[in-house]
Amino acid sequence: MGIGSMIVFYIVPVVLVALVIRWIRLIKVNSEEQVQQNKEIITLLEEIRQRKDTL
Repeated sequence: MGIGSMIVFYIVPVVLVALVIRWIRLIKVNSEEQVQQNKEIITLLEEIRQRKDTL
């Protein structure tokens, strides 16, 4: 085994872990955005229901 292959064996796991952490972070951010959008949708639906009830 040369030095080049040893470096690859050390770098590849680090890069994979970094990519997994980034992927998990993106999922978390997207989930938070989805929760906010759901709250806005619920608010709009409640407004529509209130308008409908007053008619």
